[in-house]
Amino acid sequence: MCKHVLNAQVSIRAQCCRRWFDCPECHAEVSDHPLKRVTEMVFGCKKCKKVFRKDMADYDEQDEFCPYCDNQYVIEAVEPELEVGFEADDLRKDANAVIDPRMKQKFIDPIEAMEEHRKAYLKQMLALEEEELLKEIEAEQS
Repeated sequence: MCKHVLNAQVSIRAQCCRRWFDCPECHAEVSDHPLKRVTEMVFGCKKCKKVFRKDMADYDEQDEFCPYCDNQYVIEAVEPELEVGFEADDLRKDANAVIDPRMKQKFIDPIEAMEEHRKAYLKQMLALEEEELLKEIEAEQS
């Protein structure tokens, strides 16, 4: 699997070392010698897994396809690109990680946020105190 060309359709046999590579960069990484240039190249189709030869001296448009399965192997290469992003859980479960650009974003006042947090905390504490009082009353009655 080539890390330089993500959509490689064929592997190419290097005549210099008789090993299979997906691209010249892969050969350069592994080998200590330059890639030997030849006119007849040996390809291995990744779709049908069959090997075929092409003479590059008389190469034309119909030679862009595998002779066995008609898979077009001469296509624009998709190369990996660096990108900055963040990882999140499955968005179907938690859509809070995505900001919808169609929605107007409201300003969050930090003082109001602290007040809301304090109120929620006090409400939770009151609920706990009520539970404890109810348990004490039930214990006294029984």
